[in-house]
Amino acid sequence: MTRRNGSLIAFATLTTLCALILCCYRVFPAGLRVLHFVPHAHAQTVSAVVVHPRLALASSLSVPAWGDRFGDGTPDFLRLTDPADQAAFRRWFTLIAEYQTVRPRAEVPSEIADCASLLRYSYREALKRHDESWFQTSGIEVPALPGEIREWSYPHTPLGTALFRVRPGEFQPADLSNGAFAQFADAKTLVERNAYFVGRDVRAALPGDLLFYRQFGQSSPWHSMIVVRSASATEVVYDTGPDHGQPGELRRVLLAELLDHPEPRWRPLPGNPNFLGVYRWNILRGTP
Repeated sequence: MTRRNGSLIAFATLTTLCALILCCYRVFPAGLRVLHFVPHAHAQTVSAVVVHPRLALASSLSVPAWGDRFGDGTPDFLRLTDPADQAAFRRWFTLIAEYQTVRPRAEVPSEIADCASLLRYSYREALKRHDESWFQTSGIEVPALPGEIREWSYPHTPLGTALFRVRPGEFQPADLSNGAFAQFADAKTLVERNAYFVGRDVRAALPGDLLFYRQFGQSSPWHSMIVVRSASATEVVYDTGPDHGQPGELRRVLLAELLDHPEPRWRPLPGNPNFLGVYRWNILRGTP
């Protein structure tokens, strides 16, 4: 074989290879699209969706995590699936909420002004990394560390600081940037978009669960309480909210006292129409 013939063969091979690469790029533009699997019970197909830039933050997550298997608006990448993570979240959430009831009011974070803000603060802080900087900033003291959530930490998710669902509907990738999630959510939104109904029997409540009320006729009818202990000495904590221009009070009471409240509308009993029931955070859904 002459040198010229060899050059012609090499050129022809290179031309063929370039043509194949160009063909594959046109058919499979992997740089532009990915397959999106929707593992909901009613999902029948696998479709292609444009990758949102913020999805790059979670490149290590599996594709099914972008679904919403319960159809409650919470993406699966936020759900805590490890029992150890679930337990750690419950311990931090209750510890942080309860701590606010024993510290001087002047030391309570200024953002805590009613029952919903106590939920938001305790929820968000429970999902953070609790390092030395966190303890210095929060001013919280604990007798023993509850353990860390390993699956993810706030705000290091594709949602960033927008932690709470504020719009109805199942989770869609577009929700990452269309305002479906926000840093703020009132009590009504917390119960309707970020938690799910467990039952009306308070004996089913676990530490970290929520009691919700709707007091008809009030300017702020939605109220919430946090269960911080269960079993025979069940306790709840809550913020009473502003009253006639005066700041509310942070309280910790035994469930037994609440069941015997002088105003029947505050008793967490199935027969009380003002008591909506026991609720649990969506990130714990599908777990005990």
